[in-house]
Amino acid sequence: MSPHKTDKSLDVHAHTSADAIADEESYSAHNYVPLPVVFARAQGAGRLTLSSRGFYNDVFPQWAKLVNRVFSYDMVLPMCTGAEAVETAIKIARKWAYKVKGVAQDEAYIFGTSENFHGRTVIGACNPTTRKVIRYNNINDLRDVHEEYSHQTAAFICEPIQGEAGVVVPDDEYLVQVSALCKKHNVLFICYEIQTGIKPDLVTLGKALSGSMYPVSCVLGQAEVMSVIEPGTHGSTFGGNPLGCAEEDLIAKADHLGQIFREELQAMDTDVFRIIRGKGLLNAVVIDDKKTNGWTAWDLCLAMRDRGLLAKPTKGDTIRFAPPLVITESELRKGLSIIRESIKALS
Repeated sequence: MSPHKTDKSLDVHAHTSADAIADEESYSAHNYVPLPVVFARAQGAGRLTLSSRGFYNDVFPQWAKLVNRVFSYDMVLPMCTGAEAVETAIKIARKWAYKVKGVAQDEAYIFGTSENFHGRTVIGACNPTTRKVIRYNNINDLRDVHEEYSHQTAAFICEPIQGEAGVVVPDDEYLVQVSALCKKHNVLFICYEIQTGIKPDLVTLGKALSGSMYPVSCVLGQAEVMSVIEPGTHGSTFGGNPLGCAEEDLIAKADHLGQIFREELQAMDTDVFRIIRGKGLLNAVVIDDKKTNGWTAWDLCLAMRDRGLLAKPTKGDTIRFAPPLVITESELRKGLSIIRESIKALS
């Protein structure tokens, strides 16, 4: 894939694709890297690209102040990747458990739900659990584990919407119940990204922070939790560097266009979608293989690709749609037309 113009990208085979679908959800906030971001990076590259954490620079403090203000937290710890941010949050949670909660050294638990995905590092691949599986969107599973292990539990971590699992959206009250349960048992609640209506103790943010143009991630939290990290106990060579910290109401736009996208999918003259789900511009459809005359979700992805629309299959029967937040309504509707045409061609 290489850059092309406006609403298109050019793949390695020289096909032009209407890039209504981002390569990965975490890049989708600015899949095209708006010009203000490009100019800010270019200007920064000509000044100072990296400085040691032992010295101040004039860009990181402004960025940190903005991020804390936007998300209403006290402190931010910058890293480079989403997986790195998650492991940093887990490290903070463990230190908090030992220093503040009083859990015996090296005995703190970090729990997560089934099918969590937080990267491909050791923690991300081996999300710790008890002998009992904590199913996503099942508050009773979490309640049972808390009642048995809360005295030595540091944190519970989950995705507000599970991406790799196929854009699984929890019930409206689930995360609110999780937050209340964690507070009741003095367990930190860690969220990968922000979800409206709750305020986790720690939040990790990833690639989209820099418009997917430069490696930037961070952990946000309140001072009473973040302050357990002392000088020398954690750091990142490139975290918080001046170039990465150098510049849109996208949230309302994502909500509006996402609603259009799901409504148009629901209205399509087809019964091949068993489930349509999502929030904002992160959405998925589950294909009903009993209604397709033999074609699969993968076949539909290939048909859409041939017509200029890129989408990503997961879990065999699920297709994820994650367009960049800078997409226009006309581009979105163009993508919907391609979906219709592709289904018609396969049927």
